Amino acid sequence: MTAIRFLVVVMTFLFPSAYAWVPSRMTTTSYRMASVEEDISTTTKTAEETLLPEFAQALEMAQTKLLQSISPEMKTKLSSSSMLPLLQHFLQEYMTASQKAFLDGQTEVCHPQQVVQRILTAIQYGFQFGMGPNKYQFDVSHTALRGTEEGNTVDYYAFGCDFFRPVMNLKKSQVLGKDNLQQAMEQLQRGENVVLLANHQSEADPQVVSVCLELAGYAQQAADMVYVAGHKVTTDALAIPFSMGRNLICIHSKKHINADAETKPLKQKQNLKAMSAMLKSFKEGGTLLWVAPSGGRDRRDTATGAVPCAPFDSKTIDMFRLMGNKSGVPTHYYTLAMVSYDLCPPPDYVEAGTGEQRNVRYVPVGIHMGQELESVGGLESRKDFCAHAYEQCVADYETLLQAMQED
Repeated sequence: MTAIRFLVVVMTFLFPSAYAWVPSRMTTTSYRMASVEEDISTTTKTAEETLLPEFAQALEMAQTKLLQSISPEMKTKLSSSSMLPLLQHFLQEYMTASQKAFLDGQTEVCHPQQVVQRILTAIQYGFQFGMGPNKYQFDVSHTALRGTEEGNTVDYYAFGCDFFRPVMNLKKSQVLGKDNLQQAMEQLQRGENVVLLANHQSEADPQVVSVCLELAGYAQQAADMVYVAGHKVTTDALAIPFSMGRNLICIHSKKHINADAETKPLKQKQNLKAMSAMLKSFKEGGTLLWVAPSGGRDRRDTATGAVPCAPFDSKTIDMFRLMGNKSGVPTHYYTLAMVSYDLCPPPDYVEAGTGEQRNVRYVPVGIHMGQELESVGGLESRKDFCAHAYEQCVADYETLLQAMQED
């Protein structure tokens, strides 16, 4: 039986403004720091007022350890960038979310000392593999580092899941459409392909999908995920460790390709290799592919506070329908509605540049596996297919939101 792979695709190469799923650096806010020591030792009044004494002490200890772990060369680099304030904010956000989880009964995994260890480990990996001379270099195709490779003892997939799982309120999380999910898994077991057309809400969506599949009894399928990822996923300092734990097919966005005329031919060549790798997965069969046809995350409506699903793009869906047909392997299409926005809320507006401020909340998450979509017709029906897929995803999204509110 062909091994089942879960291929998560966010088509940033089709959409210049699209963002990948992983955390990234904010560039729109300018910081002026007198010194690294002065900035890292400052705890905001907001954090002091909202954190319990033991969590406030843990936060202060984490800040001290973070400062001690930074080499002189790194201090110089951080002082001339916006990275350090972002780390400070991320640390406080994660500590606050973990405290809420602790007070909600997750005392075993959200003890202050455990929280400090997780956040410092993430930052340490970011320094080690994302900023220093040993910055990790991704090939066009990357196999998840699970701790069994020569010279590596760290399971980076487990690291990523263990980092975000504690701040998911699993008691109130929902997995709907289990009959449809079971049908899709049976198709995968027969060596057929399954494409999930999903809305995309959070930087932590891969971890959300993993945890929800675990809740539904499909932990192995979650662990076998393969991601097609934009360049931000593999170049952002704090994103890199999370990416190292995922199977990747790396691509360049159109915007990134056109940014440098000298490297454009090489990037285009790499994209062709990436597409070939994707088609190979389809031809091998047993591929479960998650694609966000919107090309980016859902954004909050600032007027109403609601978070609508971003419209699907028919060209993205067309490409995967074409790949399914070209593979010669039966390929099935489903919608997957996701509720994860509040876990890591993105900015209200798409920002130019390479990053953004990271936010973390302790909230429930959920997925709703929709009914299988009928894939018929040629180019003349592509817009109808896309419209139907979007309408079904939106309807399931609303059902999922309602179920989570009623729980």
